[in-house]
Order: sequence, then C-alpha cells, then structure tokens
Amino acid sequence: MKKVETLLPGVVVIEPKVFGDHRGWFMETFNDVKMKELGLDFFPVQDNHSYTAAKGTIRGLHYQMNPNAQAKLVRCTKGAIFDVAVDIRKGSPTFGKYVGIILDEENKNQLFIPKGFAHGFMTLTDHVEVQYKVDELYAPESDRGIIWNDPEIGIEWPIDLVPVLSQKDEHAPLLEYADNNFIYGE
Repeated sequence: MKKVETLLPGVVVIEPKVFGDHRGWFMETFNDVKMKELGLDFFPVQDNHSYTAAKGTIRGLHYQMNPNAQAKLVRCTKGAIFDVAVDIRKGSPTFGKYVGIILDEENKNQLFIPKGFAHGFMTLTDHVEVQYKVDELYAPESDRGIIWNDPEIGIEWPIDLVPVLSQKDEHAPLLEYADNNFIYGE
C-alpha cells in the first residue's frame, strides 16, 4: 500500500499493490499493520456496500457528528465515481475546501476520509458499486448532510446535468446552516 497526500491534510489516497497473472489479480484492501505504518490509525467496525443504477447520481454530502463521527475508507468496485471530501472543522485553515478524485474498478484506489470531513460522490457510469469501511457504527441521531451544490464549497462536479438525488440530499442545508460540532485541533 502507498499513501498519496491530497490538498486537505489527513485526506489521503491509498494506492494498493495489485498482484496479477493469467488468472486475474489479488490485492489487500485493508491491513491494520500497513495502515498504521502509513500513519493512519483506523480500526473499522462496519463495512458498507452501495449500488447506484444511474450515471449522474450524487450521494452526499454526508457525515456523522460527534460523539459518533466516522472516518471512512472508500473504494469503487464496479464502475466509476468522483469521490469528494469536504473539510467541515470550524477554525480549520481549509474549512469549506474540498478534494475530489476518481475512484474506479480499474485504478482500485481508495480514499481515506478522517473525522471532521463530509463525504459524497457522483457516479460517472451506470451500475456503480461503492464499498467503504467506517470506524464508528451508523447512528441516525448523529447523521447530517450538506447540500451538494453549496456555492461556498464550489464543488466542480465532472458531469454537468441535473443529478439524481435522494429527498434527504435534495433538502440538505448549506454548510453555514448545517449542524456541525467539529472544531479544528480537537
């Protein structure tokens, strides 16, 4: 595994070592010892798998507030996504900034998103599957969101069309009005 830094400190791309031959390929998607060697103290307690039928669907921007905040390790196992992390830690020098990368079944990369960041993705193909590990269980009372097109964040989504959204995501608040108890440095 190789760690590649992004413009947001703490948000990193994990590039796996893929071993292939005439039969196919093999890779480790999580190894606790190697993650610690990369400086990532992440112990997953829940594994999630989503399927999205249509290209141009946006899921997010989602997060859980403290004390149930989640770090995530995200990968796309079928199709392709534009995966986004947004710094929502109050007082952070990168508050409201985002990083977006393409995760797909070909590059096999993963995005590590620490606590204090909102997460979302846009499907770039039809029939997309995303799998991600989290280090805290889902807690509906802590579940929050931010609207996908908040002008303060200014995400440049790669497909210019009206996205397919859930009702929850369609009615999410702007970052400035979103419930948020993350403080930079805590």
